[in-house]
Amino acid sequence: MLEQRSTQEELMDDPALDAATYTEVLHDLAQVNTVTLARRPTLDFLRRAVGGRKSFRCLDVGFGDGDMLRAIRSWADRRGIEAELIGVDLNSRSVAAARERTPSTMRIDYRTGDYADLAGEGWDCIVSSLVAHHMTRDQLVQFLRFMDREAQMGWFVNDLRRSRFAWLGYPLLARVMNWHPIVRHDGRLSIARSYRRKEWAPILASAAVEGAEVKRVFPFRLCVETIR
Repeated sequence: MLEQRSTQEELMDDPALDAATYTEVLHDLAQVNTVTLARRPTLDFLRRAVGGRKSFRCLDVGFGDGDMLRAIRSWADRRGIEAELIGVDLNSRSVAAARERTPSTMRIDYRTGDYADLAGEGWDCIVSSLVAHHMTRDQLVQFLRFMDREAQMGWFVNDLRRSRFAWLGYPLLARVMNWHPIVRHDGRLSIARSYRRKEWAPILASAAVEGAEVKRVFPFRLCVETIR
């Protein structure tokens, strides 16, 4: 049943979902990221993309709870790197949810809007986590074109890999962790909506992106990157 990518809509994407429930879902998704070691691939990308530079400007598209940007801030601060961190999310309720968990001293700029409106702002790195599978194929092609055009140091897509083992195992993990029912439902659906490695090549070709690397990262992640 996983041979074809699912296009069923996730419950968290319903605009009618109330703000309190949406916030609870985002916070539980941040826990999912912690348990599944989801931030490591993005931080490793930044380590290689930033290299020995002492500053960089980074855009996180679809920041959700803000947990990735908080991890990036901590990573940069430990290394004495000045990082200007901006997140953009289509859902206006994400800003309040992220600020709720983010100390003001972390200096992260959370914005509501479309990433396309942030073209030409001099981004060094553009990253996204658990966003690609929410997009249609055409939307993903447009997003890849944006990142490839705008990111001076490189860009990184951190997403799920469609796997039968993950699809079967996730409900048990979600039940043990007592995550929100929407997170239990959408987590499994997210796996079914995610892309497989062989599916990325034609998508990258449609976006006219050359030289991007597609790689599997433990556990059950499929990441796509360009470093310049």
